[in-house]
Amino acid sequence: MITTPPPDWRETTVRRVLRLLDRPARSGLGVITAYRDGTVTLRSNRREDGYTFSDSENGYQEIRPGDLVFHALDGFAGAVGVSDSHGNGSPVYHVCEPVVGDDPAYLARLLRHLGTSGFLATQAPNVRERSVDFRNWSTFARIPLVLPPADEQRAIAHYLDRETARIDTLIEEQQRLIEMLRERRQAIIDVAFSVLGEPCVQLRRYVRFLTSGSRGWADYYADAGERFVRIGNLPRASLDLRGDVQFVDLPANVTEGSRTMLEAGDLLFSITAYLGSVAVVGGDWVGAYVSQHVALCRLESEHVDSRFIGWFMLTTKGQDQLKEGAAGGAKMQLALDDIRGLRVPVAPINEQRNIAASLDEQTAKIDTLIEETERFIELSKERRSALITAAVTGQIDVREGA
Repeated sequence: MITTPPPDWRETTVRRVLRLLDRPARSGLGVITAYRDGTVTLRSNRREDGYTFSDSENGYQEIRPGDLVFHALDGFAGAVGVSDSHGNGSPVYHVCEPVVGDDPAYLARLLRHLGTSGFLATQAPNVRERSVDFRNWSTFARIPLVLPPADEQRAIAHYLDRETARIDTLIEEQQRLIEMLRERRQAIIDVAFSVLGEPCVQLRRYVRFLTSGSRGWADYYADAGERFVRIGNLPRASLDLRGDVQFVDLPANVTEGSRTMLEAGDLLFSITAYLGSVAVVGGDWVGAYVSQHVALCRLESEHVDSRFIGWFMLTTKGQDQLKEGAAGGAKMQLALDDIRGLRVPVAPINEQRNIAASLDEQTAKIDTLIEETERFIELSKERRSALITAAVTGQIDVREGA
């Protein structure tokens, strides 16, 4: 809420500003959904998979274009807006219209800000984690509001529509740039191996040692000790281990650890979830252990470079092989023999190292660009949120820039 609102803004409550509508559902209309991004529209305008439909629509209500819709269980997370459609909505929605004069678009912006800022959570009774319940209209109606005059409400709503649209367009452009960079990155990896012809040799020819981690090592989790490679540490599109570090402290009588202790250059495969993820061990991960969901593949380094093989597994052909191998059983998982049977290209060891080094360099440059673009998007989203907050709370006078 505003600590010191502009002098011409008035203090009020939802009850004095919004009138609760109670229209019966009409047959033949589609279902309207209030989304957390502030859009209130027919579900068919987005997607319908993943939703449960009610045959009877008991308690559903008619929603018309221009109605302000507040999701009583999800409004705290931003599910409030002005409907752009005609349809029927869930009884969990408060469907409202201004009592007199106030602008529904501004009111929706304000309520959404109060939700996403955490203020609504302080107004709800019996707040549980991830649950803020305003199904009782009287509870919702008591929420305090501070409102500018109606003409300024409209000016704020128009200003935010214009400025957020500009930011959203910029974000969409940056997201397309990321997609293009990722496509370019994949093409670079694929092209690097295309000159070698079809992969024709099974990996088993070069495997010196292949195993997976033991079960039950969660019992040895500790705040210090040796690193423990879990499946989430394997990257999805590169070769370097990353993510949260879990340590294990093995009792003296646990001797099986030596079997799964990592050496520099070991090639790792995810064999349950995140199939297609691979990594090559280096740096602080040398001496770590692997979980039961990770396969450790130690190659004959005099004949094959592990980063060369790792990069090949990230090609389209390599990923297809990993997914084909995992699809044979009842559950999507790789067996150790599936890894032995992977087909890889043949090249002199020096050429392998050159290809791997080139891909390390080229993909690192693209990854840096992607990270910078993602950061730009996050800053744009923060700016968008700050702009809305400033406008609906009177911190800026939008009429000066109109």
